[in-house]
Amino acid sequence: MTQVTLIGNAVGEPNLAFTKAGDAAASFTVAVNERVKQGDQWADGEATFYRVTAWRKLGEQSAELIKKGDRVMVAGKLKAKTYTTKEGQEKLSLEVTADEVGKSIRFQKTNNAAKPADDPWGETFDEPPF
Repeated sequence: MTQVTLIGNAVGEPNLAFTKAGDAAASFTVAVNERVKQGDQWADGEATFYRVTAWRKLGEQSAELIKKGDRVMVAGKLKAKTYTTKEGQEKLSLEVTADEVGKSIRFQKTNNAAKPADDPWGETFDEPPF
């Protein structure tokens, strides 16, 4: 299998289920948009959708922490499968078994209050904290 790292948006809430043996499995879809330049502007290109499955503790944590619309990072093993729809069309499904799942904070807004101008470290230290 091919190892991949995805950075994209969670399309929906993770679905948490358990096997007969009691192992947790969370599945969710991540949309990854390529950025394309149109003239002198950047825009989102066509989205590619990946079905992600996170097992056991990682699955439980993913189901608890990931929400629809969250910017996420997923590292895992990619498997491409083909299937046939009811209408007879052959389609490709991209599935990732996650080794790591996390939220991306690149575009996240913070609610931290500004630190006082006279305290560049944010706390009072006799010396720099490094």
